[in-house]
Formats: sequence, C-alpha cells, structure tokens
Amino acid sequence: MILIGQYDSPFVRRVAIALRFYDLPFEHWPWSTFGDAEKLGAYNPLRRVPTLVLEDGEVLIESAAILDYLDELAGPDRAMLAPFGPERRHALKTIALAMGLGDKAVSLLYEKILRKDRSELWVERCRTQIGATLDALEQDRAARSTPWWYGDRIGHADIAVASVLRFVREAHPDAFQAETWPRLAALAAECEGLAVFQEIAQPLIPPKG
Repeated sequence: MILIGQYDSPFVRRVAIALRFYDLPFEHWPWSTFGDAEKLGAYNPLRRVPTLVLEDGEVLIESAAILDYLDELAGPDRAMLAPFGPERRHALKTIALAMGLGDKAVSLLYEKILRKDRSELWVERCRTQIGATLDALEQDRAARSTPWWYGDRIGHADIAVASVLRFVREAHPDAFQAETWPRLAALAAECEGLAVFQEIAQPLIPPKG
C-alpha cells in the first residue's frame, strides 16, 4: 500500500498511525496538496489527502473510508472501533467532532495565509466553532473514567482527537490552552508520548500564499 500525504495533516497522520498499530506495511509518499497537486491528481481528482493506493491499484480517499478498510484488514479483535452498537455510534460522533475541528482549523489557516482580504466574520465563525467543539470534546472526555476514550486500549477516537489537537496547537497557538481543556491536553500528552506518535509526526508546513 502507498499512503499519500504529509504527516502535518491530522487526517493523513491518523491513517498512518493506524497502519502502524495494525502492523500493516506501507510506503509513504509525502506529497503536498499544493506543491504536488498535479501528481496527486493522477490518483485522486479532488487532489486531497490522505489518498491510499492499494496493491491492486484501487485508490481509497477520505480518512474515514480508508480506516474502515484498514479495520477490515485488522479484523474484529484488533479493530480500534466497535463493529456495531452504541459504542460505535458514540465513537463515530467523537471522531466526527475531531475531524470537523480539524476542518475548521485548516479553513482558518487558509483564510489567514491564502486570502489577501480575509473575512473577519469567517475568522470569528471558525474560532467560535473551534472553541465550542473543544468544549464538547472536553465535557465528553471528562465524563469518562476509562484510560482511553472508549475503554482500556487506544482507539480511533483517541488518535483522531490527539492528531487534530497537535495541528490546532501548531496552526493556531492561541486557540488551545491546556488549562481550559485539561482532559484533552492530558489525552494529547498521553498519545504524543507513544513511540508511534513520535515516529509519525511532522512539524506543520503552512501553504504559501
């Protein structure tokens, strides 16, 4: 398998971390959606990452769809997401909030860097959405007593939240304060202390305007 995309993207990073946890070998092509758009377009017409090229040439796009496939390969005993029931629905909601948070953080970064006449209304809207989502995730995590979000072992929800928090902290240092969201900060620190998170990491490289 070939994973396309840079690890400063939380979407790419969470896929790569899952691949490592599942012991699935892959080749990494660290292409940029800006600098390598034409090459990326040969595999994904949206020119977005992550893009996963399978051994038979099939191409998977969008992190949730890719992880669904990887969960199948790992099997039900190793999959980092419940196969059905309330726990699966709850975990998918947590992941959706994390990925939505990532989308808003990316949008805010692009607004600041790529637009000469940035919309303060849009900036404020993104900041409001980021803060409200952090509040929701903090409240949910604080209500749980398990070592990880959904049990005794790390899952996709933990990886998604931690990956996005790293991006938010690097892209918008003033948008996340550990004292305001202490349970999220603790989760992020726990994840970033793991060897696989340290291996699959890259400082943020902002696009050039």
